[in-house]
Amino acid sequence: MTDISFLPAVEIARMIREKEIGCVEALEHFLARVDRFNPALNAIIVLDREGARDRAREADNALARGEVWGPLHGVPMTIKESYDVAGMPTTWGLPEFAQSIAEEDALSVKRLKAAGVTLFGKTNVPVLLSDWQSFNPIYGTTNNPWDLGRTPGGSSGGSAAALAAGLTGLDAGSDIGASIRNPAHYCGLFGHKPTWGVISPYGHTLNGVVTPTDISCIGPLARSADDLEVAMDAMAGGDPLSDAGWRLDLPQPRTRALSEMRIAVMLTDKNCAQDDALTDALQGTVDALAKAGASISDTARPDIDTTESHEIYTQLLRAATGARVADAVFEQHRANAAASDPSDRSYKTLVDRSVTITHRDWIALDEARNKMRYKWAAFFEDWDVLLCPTAASAAFPHDQEGERVDRTIPVNGKPESTIDQLFWAGWPGVSLLPGTVAPSGLTKDGLPCGIQIIGGHLQDRTTIQMARLIEKHANRFTPPPGY
Repeated sequence: MTDISFLPAVEIARMIREKEIGCVEALEHFLARVDRFNPALNAIIVLDREGARDRAREADNALARGEVWGPLHGVPMTIKESYDVAGMPTTWGLPEFAQSIAEEDALSVKRLKAAGVTLFGKTNVPVLLSDWQSFNPIYGTTNNPWDLGRTPGGSSGGSAAALAAGLTGLDAGSDIGASIRNPAHYCGLFGHKPTWGVISPYGHTLNGVVTPTDISCIGPLARSADDLEVAMDAMAGGDPLSDAGWRLDLPQPRTRALSEMRIAVMLTDKNCAQDDALTDALQGTVDALAKAGASISDTARPDIDTTESHEIYTQLLRAATGARVADAVFEQHRANAAASDPSDRSYKTLVDRSVTITHRDWIALDEARNKMRYKWAAFFEDWDVLLCPTAASAAFPHDQEGERVDRTIPVNGKPESTIDQLFWAGWPGVSLLPGTVAPSGLTKDGLPCGIQIIGGHLQDRTTIQMARLIEKHANRFTPPPGY
């Protein structure tokens, strides 16, 4: 049998359709790898072996009858713990939800199953999906397969670690602060944060909440750009209230040729100190694209002040995630905000004010955000994509001490605030734009990294096409040593 451990999901699906491998055989292959490698990684934290075996047998029987369920027929898949999957716990890493068993699949899970996947497990997350590491008091710490002493990213860190180590064929995560893009970057994968609203998050929730969260998206992680597009198409659609009259017709890329792509490049910004080893690796990808004939500008930028954009993002982000905090925590934020100096624009004070923001002030922020969205739209009249970093460095060592806001990461040998990395998360995020991450090779320290591809509103197929061109002309997914 061909070793399918690191094949793209679309290639596994092709092999299944052409009966080069059976659905049960594919599932058992990945389950055996889970048994072998997952104890050290702790990436997959819930398994439904027998349910998945039943599903795989049904998929084999269907194929024998000439039935193909969809483009991912029989592909073994895991999914982020935060998605509801019937019969499995949905905890978001909170001990009080440890016994919370979902009664129904999330809408996107239903759609992925309709596309044919064999869902066999869930992958680890940080508490409340709020860290660029993936550890919690229920399931423990997930390690990066490239270096077990480093984070695989967060909050979709289990998803990325499982994919990079070849424990699954496909996965899906969520992203409000680069939680798809960051793990893809740290583990050398492809990841796609769609335009806000392209994929309904219904059922990706905690405690029965049905209202979509501002900025937050769900989307796929994978080992190829083709997988991203197939999975996005499978997941896309409206929520149960709107789906009957909801139609998605994402524009095709203006061109599929690298020589005709208009590419802007922005590899550094004053709001985020960046490790030189990462910048060098990203520049290597840009240079490879230029050598292959791409038209590239290092100076083209949207007419947006990056510091203002970052501050607006920080406030809207914390207003959105503030809905999750406990009442006592909310009241502490309110007291802190009331006691703060009006001129204080520090991160902690912005968080205090944003968590407790009035609706009137939120509307003012939303207006400022929408003005930026129109400026991005004007920029993308002249440029197809903007390439930029996803984070400040490659994967950093585990650090679970104290509060996340007070932690640092090493950047060029100096400690820098982990919070600064939110700049690259919010650069497209605040304006609800699609952001795709594609592998960008290895840093001089041998760690994988990814380059972020930003596109215009609803130009998801363009950012994925750019990832496909990077895959062809510069960097493909590379498995970590030893797996």
